[in-house]
Amino acid sequence: MAEWKRKSMIWYPYEQMKTMREPYRITDAQGVWLYTPEGRMIDSVSSWWSVIHGYKHPLLTAAIVEQAERFSHVMLGGLTHEPVLRLAEKLEAWLPGDLAYCFFSDSGSVAVEVALKMALQYYVNQGQKRRTKILSLTHAYHGDTFKAMEAGDDEDYHFILEVYGKKTDVIHIPTQIPALEEAFAVWHEQLHCLIVEPLLQGAGGMRMYDIAFLQRARELCDQYGVLLIFDEVATGFGRTGHRFVADLVLPDILVLGKALTGGYIGHAVTVANHKVFEGFYSERAEQALMHGPTFMGNALACSVALKSIELFESEQYMEKIAKIARITKREMEGFSDPRIGEVRMMGGCICLEVKDAADLIGYQQFARERGVFSRPFLNYLYAMVPYVIEEEELVCVLDTMKAWFRR
Repeated sequence: MAEWKRKSMIWYPYEQMKTMREPYRITDAQGVWLYTPEGRMIDSVSSWWSVIHGYKHPLLTAAIVEQAERFSHVMLGGLTHEPVLRLAEKLEAWLPGDLAYCFFSDSGSVAVEVALKMALQYYVNQGQKRRTKILSLTHAYHGDTFKAMEAGDDEDYHFILEVYGKKTDVIHIPTQIPALEEAFAVWHEQLHCLIVEPLLQGAGGMRMYDIAFLQRARELCDQYGVLLIFDEVATGFGRTGHRFVADLVLPDILVLGKALTGGYIGHAVTVANHKVFEGFYSERAEQALMHGPTFMGNALACSVALKSIELFESEQYMEKIAKIARITKREMEGFSDPRIGEVRMMGGCICLEVKDAADLIGYQQFARERGVFSRPFLNYLYAMVPYVIEEEELVCVLDTMKAWFRR
């Protein structure tokens, strides 16, 4: 056994511990740079797509320190506090339509669980107990908690569910309008929600699809009385080139996480519209949403989220994202390789899908030697850089990706 494994008591994510390589030890981080004892490297994946402002941003750090000097956390059961009130008010004003009712939690996966539970109980509260099914997408990923896994469709992550047998309450369809229309025609009386990662499917392979699918989904949900849920944990805060995809097509429930706090601390929110909230607003105790993560509305998280949103607005982040998209398109123009099946670009995301996953073996160390941290998975070599990246740094990331195929 390697010495580092003998000393480690950490069970690392998405890894076979017996065969995994030693992780890079981070000693400091600043801007887009991660520092190790051997040198520094650009974080091309923004710590799982969350660190949009880069590391050690002085205003975000100050927001957490200032709040910690008051108090770090109090439960929302019977208590409340200024940071959570201010964040809820900000989100109500900032988000489109009547997405106004914020249920906070501590991770994106839990926030998805809340959304699915909320959608199911919305109909149960109305006596519609036949609406037990979820409509979801093929290649969907919504997190690793159990209902989120069931709503997902990625056997590389969620194969463990096979021991339960075939899914009976989730229907998966491709991002094609005829398949969407057929699913509603067959299942509409039993559906309580359609859940999607809008425009960009993250862990399912950085798959991108057209807004027309979501527009038709909104029409069908309205026609058949089905709730539409947007999981924008990964796509929110500009990653698709839109502030939120919900600005283009309005869902009934919106889930946010990751970049909500600028990647500083785990926090998420499930935001419901007026119709959904009214479905729980009752004199009857059993119609309440019986859910309550311990760290929901954490004061540190709310304080840094408020400052993160302020930075996003005041420093014109949508312009930064548009610049990233322009540079990426320019640098990748004309690039091809027979080992690559498709090059996909959208907003602050680029993905090279190779035909054989073996063609990416060794890339992480190759990139490390060139000053870039990357974490390809399966057939996908991708980048989702922090929005504060400089042009020279972004070109370095893209040149490293191209250089792998030009060896």
